[in-house]
Amino acid sequence: MSNYFSFQWHITDECDQRCKHCYIFSADNKKPLESMDYNQIEDTFYNCIDFCDVYNRKPYFYLTGGDPILHKDFWKVLELFHKNNIEFTIMGNPFHLNDQVCRELKWYGCDKYQLSIDGLKKTHDWFRKEGSYDATFEAIKSIKKAGIKSIVMTTVSKTNMMEVTGIIDEVVKAEVDIFAFARYVPSGGDLDSSMTATEYRELLERCDKKFKEYERQGVKTYFNKKDHLWTLYEYEIGEFKIPKDIEKDMIYSGCNCGNCHITILPNGDIYACRRVSDSKVGSIFTDRLADVWITKMEEYREYDKFNKCSKCKLLAFCRGCPAVAKGTNGSFYSADPQCWVNENSKLLSGV
Repeated sequence: MSNYFSFQWHITDECDQRCKHCYIFSADNKKPLESMDYNQIEDTFYNCIDFCDVYNRKPYFYLTGGDPILHKDFWKVLELFHKNNIEFTIMGNPFHLNDQVCRELKWYGCDKYQLSIDGLKKTHDWFRKEGSYDATFEAIKSIKKAGIKSIVMTTVSKTNMMEVTGIIDEVVKAEVDIFAFARYVPSGGDLDSSMTATEYRELLERCDKKFKEYERQGVKTYFNKKDHLWTLYEYEIGEFKIPKDIEKDMIYSGCNCGNCHITILPNGDIYACRRVSDSKVGSIFTDRLADVWITKMEEYREYDKFNKCSKCKLLAFCRGCPAVAKGTNGSFYSADPQCWVNENSKLLSGV
């Protein structure tokens, strides 16, 4: 397990956008907006710190929403982080950022700021709202000027998969510090979720070629191969090798669900993964998180239940995306729909 434990903490549902793939609004645009009050925020924070004390982990917070900056006590939350000397990443929108705001974020300890680009200009603005594309690249300038690392994340589906390499060109041009993409989890939105396994592998191949071209040129953007199917791809091309000294029944990498990550929602719900729609395991307002981790989270650590991955030699390193599997097939442990390993593959000859 990682020395770090990450908390994806949604302090509010308030948001300037209604994105086509948003887990909060895609299935129900009339959902009431919820926010934690500051007393709940303080209690939640120390509940998380207690968890890390119990399990000897270093806390790392991903502060998000909605857009966390819209919470009325946003700056008090940052004071709480600053007082406890904890760095954090913000995942939000570009619309309330400028040079002064970003300087203040940096002072409070903001390590990284994540924004989204979900296509080239026309496609991205369709995903989010008109003007979002230009606002995002303007915000990146302020983020970088303040000394905060800039992250661009893309949500990939069949709707925008042909634009991903173009997005890579744009983020490199903007000197973004980190770029990554993750797949769309079917959740009732307007995106096409029918991307095939073959199409996805071809996308990884195109992106890998693009990444390597830029790396040879010495660009500063770090290409974070976030999707765990990158491990399968790199295994096939010989860039990832299974270590000879691995221990049986140990998990070394792959999906963080059940290992070093948890999500907290504005209404206090604790989720094993925000991308898994029914993964509630407790309430941060009434439960001790350290107890929830051992009483409610075990069902997400039963690796022999994976229909396909349990037979694969990459079980300890990949497992695809169980959230995509759940959203597509209805089961956390079902086969990842974009995994291209077929039943005759030598990889499925047993772990």
